[in-house]
Amino acid sequence: MTLNRGDKRRGSTPFAAQQHLHRRSMPVDERDLRPLPPDELSGLVRCTSYSPGGAHRQSWASDSSDSVTSSGSDSDGSLYKVILLGEHGVGKTSLARIFGGVEDCADAEEAGNTYDRSIIVDGEEASLMVFDIWEQDDSQWLQNHCMKMGDAYIIVYSVTDKVSFEKASELRIQLRRARQTEDIPIILVGNKSDLVRSREVSVDEGRACAVVFDCKFIETSAALHHNVKDLFEGIVRQIRLRKDSKEDNARRMANTKRRESISKKAKRFLGRIVAKNNKKMAFKAKSKSCHDLSVL
Repeated sequence: MTLNRGDKRRGSTPFAAQQHLHRRSMPVDERDLRPLPPDELSGLVRCTSYSPGGAHRQSWASDSSDSVTSSGSDSDGSLYKVILLGEHGVGKTSLARIFGGVEDCADAEEAGNTYDRSIIVDGEEASLMVFDIWEQDDSQWLQNHCMKMGDAYIIVYSVTDKVSFEKASELRIQLRRARQTEDIPIILVGNKSDLVRSREVSVDEGRACAVVFDCKFIETSAALHHNVKDLFEGIVRQIRLRKDSKEDNARRMANTKRRESISKKAKRFLGRIVAKNNKKMAFKAKSKSCHDLSVL
């Protein structure tokens, strides 16, 4: 993977640098791919905010609704397994390392490719285990197992590589075949959005693909940390929408709506009315909603 590591600019709030990370040396043992019983969740190492040498990096803890939890926190939540899929060189590892907080560490190359941490989204804690093992080896067994083991999937392509975009569509089809009867959260991610002059896949193409394959869509820049936080918070919200009760999700939605401006509420309401009476507008409405990672 080739990313410009020298550019220290940041587009959005970065994940905090981490001292205590739960890293796993690869290859992955088959036992790691099995569901964890509830009594083992409490033994997981949690990520804590850490500023080496006293240097401060803005962390999620400064956000009013979303933050990184400390290793001493108690969690009643489940551990969700998130699988990164995509062609070589699209930025899967960079996104995973930003999530794990090791992209700037000296030992980043030895950090492994499975990361877990607890984050607070919409005021509630969630634990994610992110697997960057799709290209670990040429084992067909591993790739087949990846298609079956995830609670959610992030399919990554590079906006500068049309072939990787086409491969992302193929991966979505494979997932549909492997999980035919399940409603699995999937987010299509167009990475490297900062490379404007090299772009080969437009935002509209990415959005249209997401609508056709019934998944969510977001563009990110791992180099600038742009939208990476939104991506992983979004995958938590998508999992909750499918796994949690209607009452819990209604309560979260109500809290979210209270933070919306009146103009946004009015626009959303009018959009629904127009979409009901016009199929073309309904498609456009769905196309726009694929960016909203807080709704189904």
